[in-house]
Amino acid sequence: MDTLYASFLVDFLGKPLWVWFAFIGVVVGLLALDLGVLNRRDHDIGVVESLKLSAFYIAIALLFGGWIWWSLGDEAALLYYTGYFVEKSLSLDNVFVISLIFTYFAVPRAVQHRVLFWGILGVVVLRGLMIGAGAALIAEFHWILYLFGAFLLLSGVKMLVSADSEPDIAHNPVLTFLKRRLPVTDGFHGHHFFVKQPDARGRGGARWMATPLLLALVMVELADLVFAVDSVPAVFAITTDPYLVYTSNIFAVLGLRALYFALAAMVHRFRYLKVALALVLVFIGAKIFYTEFFGKLDPLLSLGVTLGLIGGGVVVSLLKTRHEERQAQPG
Repeated sequence: MDTLYASFLVDFLGKPLWVWFAFIGVVVGLLALDLGVLNRRDHDIGVVESLKLSAFYIAIALLFGGWIWWSLGDEAALLYYTGYFVEKSLSLDNVFVISLIFTYFAVPRAVQHRVLFWGILGVVVLRGLMIGAGAALIAEFHWILYLFGAFLLLSGVKMLVSADSEPDIAHNPVLTFLKRRLPVTDGFHGHHFFVKQPDARGRGGARWMATPLLLALVMVELADLVFAVDSVPAVFAITTDPYLVYTSNIFAVLGLRALYFALAAMVHRFRYLKVALALVLVFIGAKIFYTEFFGKLDPLLSLGVTLGLIGGGVVVSLLKTRHEERQAQPG
């Protein structure tokens, strides 16, 4: 018994196993509640329901930060909150891409949540692998942080330059490859990703075919992968603690998927948010070099700058688009 208890306290990536199990238990519970209770049946999620569910996820994330404060200290909690808000802010850009994917495939609103849910499972695994690899590399080669900083600076500048551009989903090479290799049905079949259809090749019997919903899921997962290339280094720039990086990442993504249906309804109102996100990337990239050459930046200051930039981007977007809509109205 003593040996089992001791192994339970053994560090994994810098934290005792029970701390990791506590987090995993919360995430599994949230996913079970989401799919098994709240969204057991496919339905059109409205703005009000989306906002309520998002508020619930935000409350859980903030409470988890309070538990980190109690168990790991105030500095760890501030780093967690900063990573959470950075990840959640950067994730807003992913909402635009997911909205374009659903529009391109004409995914019915009633089954969009199903795609987002299974996409979350991919994110949980993918982020775990990326963060584990990143932590191992940083522990072995500290200079990789400089590469992260340079990459974030370049990404921020690139986002500023191409703030108005949209991804070309129709000509995406992954989508083109899948369409050539997979038999795909002409229409949707409820929330199913695969269905059995009569063999149209004249061989008799039936064969399994993918539905357009599977293609949408693959494209959402691909968008998450591309997005993670920016977001994971951004949180590592705030803290190199794998536990704080991973927990802040996952809670932010969980909450954003809940908020998707409210944001998608007014995605056109956040036209200038990309500029704010680009400035966040530039700030975080510059923070790495500042920390290395001049010393550690106050975590509270980093949190304040991040919230200020994102809040400013949201306010400017809402005010400017509201003014433009008024000018466009006749009379």
